[in-house]
Amino acid sequence: MVQDALYWANQLKTKQVSFNEYVTHLEKKIATLNPDLNALVTFEKEEAIKQYHATPKIDETPFSGVPIPLKMLGQAKKGWLNTSGSRLFRDVRSNNTNHFVQRLEAIGLVPIGQSTSPEFGFKNVTDATIYGDTRNPADLSRSAGGSSGGAAALVAAGIFPIAGASDGGGSIRIPASFTGLIGLKPTRGTMPVGPDGWRGWQGASISFGLTISMRDTKTLFYSMRGTETAAPYQAPHAEWTQHEPSNKKLRIAYSTTSPVGSFVSKEAIQAVDEAIHFLTEQGHEVFEIDYPVDGEQLIRSYYQMNGAETAAMFENISTYLKRDLTINDMELMTWGLYQYGKKLSAASYIHSLNLWDAAAVEMEQQLTDYDLFLSPATAHVAPKIETDLQSDVIRAKLANIEFHSKKEATEIIYDMFEKSLALSPYTQLANLTGQPAISLPTFTTKEGLPLGIQFMAAKGREDLLLQVGYEFEHAKKFQLAKGVN
Repeated sequence: MVQDALYWANQLKTKQVSFNEYVTHLEKKIATLNPDLNALVTFEKEEAIKQYHATPKIDETPFSGVPIPLKMLGQAKKGWLNTSGSRLFRDVRSNNTNHFVQRLEAIGLVPIGQSTSPEFGFKNVTDATIYGDTRNPADLSRSAGGSSGGAAALVAAGIFPIAGASDGGGSIRIPASFTGLIGLKPTRGTMPVGPDGWRGWQGASISFGLTISMRDTKTLFYSMRGTETAAPYQAPHAEWTQHEPSNKKLRIAYSTTSPVGSFVSKEAIQAVDEAIHFLTEQGHEVFEIDYPVDGEQLIRSYYQMNGAETAAMFENISTYLKRDLTINDMELMTWGLYQYGKKLSAASYIHSLNLWDAAAVEMEQQLTDYDLFLSPATAHVAPKIETDLQSDVIRAKLANIEFHSKKEATEIIYDMFEKSLALSPYTQLANLTGQPAISLPTFTTKEGLPLGIQFMAAKGREDLLLQVGYEFEHAKKFQLAKGVN
């Protein structure tokens, strides 16, 4: 069985294994497994060894020098590649180490490489043109999910016990569900941000990690959580002290209905049904409710944000490069979002954010009546690599989207995402409301494919997510990735 990060932290701290020995062990695993997975882009062995030995009192930190791969998107380390999965940035290197990575290092995690992500993180699969497809350790013919697919594959294969990840619409929880891992998306405003990218898709996107144990999840969360006075989003201090999970009996609402009316697999529903049975046995009260928000309206507002943020990003890139950008500079999906964003007005963008706020109010009310909201994490298992999540008709429209009206472009973008959204319609809500959510690996299909369940809590109540996660873990209800077991 693969051991978690805190196990290895203790091994390093007590000198049962040296850092150099552990890195050599990692290198052998990477050489054996990564060619099939295509999950690790860089491996900075010598730099990691140098950093470990140059860090004073690293044995006194929570993770005591455990190596960690960073996501090749939004987790910048000075001097390292910073491609965001884009051909435009193929050779770009970071000028600084961002605050999130600085904090990882401060708690004793040593960056040692970088994992794959799709171009700019727009997909729930990981298939950047410059890297190729990242494959799922549970079934190499399937995707590891996205956009933290590389991180998930590395942990699910048993190479690393923990990996840096980020979540702007489910990008931690989707690959966690597809590969059999624990994936927490924290409350907006709890994780370090800056010195650039302070708003992160207007607060929808947040960095954290993928793990194989609740104690790693808990330690990472409480060690990373903090307040940055310059940050535009601040988390409520509903629960601001580290403590052991309580034994409180919870009121848990649930729904298996897709918020956008798409088909939900019988396996995803079965995963929730089995979780409900377990929760009831533990003495919790469980209530079925209608899905509490208008999912289609919200997802359209999410796409508006994606488009507007993409247009602003490329305006800056165009200025930096001193030339106009063309369709040949980026993948077709990215081009579509870019051109769509250029058609949006400031008023429509503000309207979309107002919808997010209204949804946040509704969900906070729901989570006043209930402690947690349970749903599938994803509606289906991981798709096959060759699954076409668009169509030739949609691709033709995307290639000419600049010649379409705003109304027509809106529908092209919705159609572009429709098949992808049907795979994972549940995760985006927590990003838009800012609430914490966690995918737990409690179910495996008859074919041996993982499917997670998702719990959401009120802002600042990660303690409740940790509590319910520990209950499943202690009862041995987790069905972790094959490479971990």
